[in-house]
Amino acid sequence: MSGPLRGLADSLAGVDTLPTPARAVFSHYAEGGTLELTAIRLQQRVEDEVAAMVEDAYDDVESVLEAEFGRQDVTFEYDTKLTMPVELTLSHLYRRALEKAPPGVNPVAGTRRTDPLSRFRRRFATYPESAELVTEVRRAEDVAELVVVALLDGDMRDAINDAEYEDFHVDFELAASDRGRVASIAQEVLQAAVQERFAAFPDSVRATYDDAVDRSEAHQDRDPHFRELMVDAVLAAEADAVSEAMVEDAREEPECAVEDVDAETAQEALREEYKFAGFAEAGFEAPPELFADAELDLPYLVTQYGRVGVIYHGMIEMFREAGIELSMPFERSVVLAIIGAQLWLDDVDDFDVDMADGQLTPVTAEYLLAGSDAEAYEEVLNITERYLDRARDAAHDSDAPVTGIAVEYIRHSGEPAKLPR
Repeated sequence: MSGPLRGLADSLAGVDTLPTPARAVFSHYAEGGTLELTAIRLQQRVEDEVAAMVEDAYDDVESVLEAEFGRQDVTFEYDTKLTMPVELTLSHLYRRALEKAPPGVNPVAGTRRTDPLSRFRRRFATYPESAELVTEVRRAEDVAELVVVALLDGDMRDAINDAEYEDFHVDFELAASDRGRVASIAQEVLQAAVQERFAAFPDSVRATYDDAVDRSEAHQDRDPHFRELMVDAVLAAEADAVSEAMVEDAREEPECAVEDVDAETAQEALREEYKFAGFAEAGFEAPPELFADAELDLPYLVTQYGRVGVIYHGMIEMFREAGIELSMPFERSVVLAIIGAQLWLDDVDDFDVDMADGQLTPVTAEYLLAGSDAEAYEEVLNITERYLDRARDAAHDSDAPVTGIAVEYIRHSGEPAKLPR
C-alpha cells in the first residue's frame, strides 16, 4: 500500500491550490518520510511556546518604552524569521522525550494519563527515568528561551547597524527621529535579558554563544569586500556589452580601437572567493565536523555558513553545553535547511533590491556568473534543490520528521517567478 499512497501524496504535493503546510506534509511523505500526527501536533505546540517566549521578551521592552515615552500600555512588535530552528530543535527534543517515556507518562506536559489502560500499564513502569525526562525537557525549554532572546538581540543589533528600523513597530505615532531610539531601547533591553539568562547556565554556554557571534561578525566584516567583487563583476559585464558594441562600430570604422575588457578575471574572483570559497580562507582551521564530504562541494557553502550557518551551529552547541544531547545529522539538517531557506526565500524575494543595492548573495552572484538569465535561473533552482535534498536526508538520518516537513515547507514556499529567466 505504501507505494500507491506515496504516489498519491506526491500528486497532492504538486497541487498549488492546497495550503503550503499540507503540501509540505504530503511532499515529506512522498519522499520516504512518515506521516506522524504526534510530531505535527508537537510542532504546533512548540510554535505557541516560542511565540510566548518572544512575547515575554517584548513585555520588558514595552515597560521601558512606556517610561521613556510617557505612555501607558505600549505594544511593541519586531518582525523576525530567526526562530524556526529553535522550534525545530524543541520539537525534536519533545518527540524524543515522549518516545523514551514510560507508558502513560507525558514528560512534555509533565502529567500522567488517567485513562484505565494507561493506569494499568503504569503499574509496570519505573518513574525515576520519567522524572529525568521531565527535567531534561524543562532544561531544553530554558535553553530555547535563552536562544530565542539571544537571536532577537543579535537580529536587532544587525538591523540597527544597517539603520534598518522598518521592522520595529509600536502602536503609537513616531517621529522619524524616534525610530532609531525605539530600536536602541529594544535591543538594549534584550541584550540585558540575554546576559541575565546566561547566569543560569555553565560558562561554556556563554563561550559558545560568543564564539558564534564573533564568527558571524567576522563574515559581516567581509561584506565590503564582497560588494567590491560584485561591483567588479557588474562593471566587467557592462564593459563587455560596450565592447561588443565597439566591435560592431569597428567593423564600419576600422580606425576605431576596441578596448580590452577582462570580464573573465572578475568572474573568476567571484567564483573563487564567494561561490567556491575555502574554509581556510574564511578563517576556519578545518571544515566544520557537522558537514559530511558530500556537503563540502556545495556551492556557496563557506560564505553562507558564515552568513547564517554559524549562528545555528552555535545554537545547537548551546544546547549541548547545557547538557542536552543532539546528534550531528540533526544539526546538519537544521543548518542546511536554513541556508537553503535564506537562498530560496529571502535572496530570491530580494533579488531586485539586492541587485540595485550592490548586495552580493548566491542569487545575485549567479546572474553575474551565468551566460544568460535562463542559465542563472536554472542554476539557482539546482543549487536550492541540492541544499534542501541534503537537509532532507540529514533529517531522515536523525529521525527528525518535523525538520523533514520544514524542509518541504521551504521548498514549496519559494517564488522563483520573481527571478528573470
